[in-house]
Amino acid sequence: MTKSFLNLFDFTQKIDYKIEILAGLTVAMTMMPESLSFAILAGLPPLTGLYAAFIMGLVTSIFGGRPGLISGGAGATVIVLIALMRSHGIEYVFGAVILAGFFQILIGLFKFGKFVRLVPQPVMFGFVNGLAIIIFMAQLEQFKTVINGQSSWLTGQPLLVMAGLVSLTIAIVILLPKFTKAIPASLVAIIVVFLVVFGFKIDTKIVKDIASVSGGFPPFHVPALPFSLDMIKTIFPYALIMAGVGLTEGLLTLNLVDEITASRGNGNKECIAQGSANILNGFFFGMGGCPMIAQTLVNLSAGARARLSGIVASLAILLIILFGAPFIELVPMAALTGVMIMVAVGTFEWMSFRIINKMPSQDIFVGILVALITVLLHNLALAVLVGVIISALVFAWDSAIRIRAKKYTDEHGIKHYEIYGPLFFGSIATFTEKFDVQGDPEEVIIDFKESRVADMSGIDALNKLTERYHKTNKTLRLKHLSEECRILLKNAEAVIEVNIIEDPLYHVG
Repeated sequence: MTKSFLNLFDFTQKIDYKIEILAGLTVAMTMMPESLSFAILAGLPPLTGLYAAFIMGLVTSIFGGRPGLISGGAGATVIVLIALMRSHGIEYVFGAVILAGFFQILIGLFKFGKFVRLVPQPVMFGFVNGLAIIIFMAQLEQFKTVINGQSSWLTGQPLLVMAGLVSLTIAIVILLPKFTKAIPASLVAIIVVFLVVFGFKIDTKIVKDIASVSGGFPPFHVPALPFSLDMIKTIFPYALIMAGVGLTEGLLTLNLVDEITASRGNGNKECIAQGSANILNGFFFGMGGCPMIAQTLVNLSAGARARLSGIVASLAILLIILFGAPFIELVPMAALTGVMIMVAVGTFEWMSFRIINKMPSQDIFVGILVALITVLLHNLALAVLVGVIISALVFAWDSAIRIRAKKYTDEHGIKHYEIYGPLFFGSIATFTEKFDVQGDPEEVIIDFKESRVADMSGIDALNKLTERYHKTNKTLRLKHLSEECRILLKNAEAVIEVNIIEDPLYHVG
């Protein structure tokens, strides 16, 4: 076995096999009910959720952008496909998942994954806090029951039993690490609650009440779709949105893991791995998915730092589908609910409250807005996109109003304007106001040593300013232009004529 092959699987690093295996088992236990729930919500067969958890988890754990990241049948991507499932059926869903996979691979191959690192910190705060609220709110569904087709809150003894078991789970997750971290607290909590329910024969909701998890190996299945332009038009928008949502959540989760582990993953590699896994999902009866922040945090909090935990989790889900369903179906939902509530608490960026009085007001607004969109619309891609656009506009406005000019006249009677700040579409109005064309002497020099012309709007502003001085029989010259500015001006020389003073090239910004 070559060294490169070992490096591919990260088996050359020091691995604590006990921690990785136990963490993987814990992840599997928390992933199954979520994948089942979202499959049922979308009107898909329950096993499509488990198959997605197995395929996504295995492929991305081995070939993904970083160790520790957990992928599965995530609700963020499945929610996108609900309308398609209702209007055209499951075969079209599989087609959309496959096409989404191709989109994600292309994004990775063209190395567009790096652009997620341009997401500002307030957007990250809003994204993470919004997800934490969604995870928490989803657990409240376990405190409901269905009577005559209507969902209603539990009352009386069933409510007390559910609340008590959830509280026991939370208590174990909180207190056990104070005594030992040898075994993941989440796994211990699930086992203890299972034994309590089984030993005292407590009547409470179990995994089997959601759906059956027994089945065979994921079957190969070519989607029965008419190969036509109409079919492509139908699945194209769903596939594009699914790809965008999956990569947005995945790459932001990757950034979060980078911060927690003080290491750096490979966003483009993660895009390719996600795309490949989704293509396999479409051909092997899976509903598709993406990295799951909750399960990733469960994995990291259990101490896992290698790829092995993700592989173990995926294989454990497959073994449960094949052999372990009768046992897993007896696990109390209260135990899994308690674990996920603690994941939500751990996901929330409580630090954002401590520093909120030190953050600029626009950053506070962006963070709250992103969180609200995430919670209310469950549209992670839209939330992040809105946050990035608002942050960019705020930055552009701030840069626009900060442009300034230092003015003086030398011993030769030449007026100098030393410009500070970038000249771009947002700052041209403020820039133009700095000049007194009528009152200036016959020769004027604009010094760009501390500035740069950033776009065609800046070039157009220089052109109009030159024309204004020319109409008054005055000469305007430009000095200390950066190499990039000179290239922009040269490219636009057909529509602009300016006087550039020959001087050494200055590389600015």
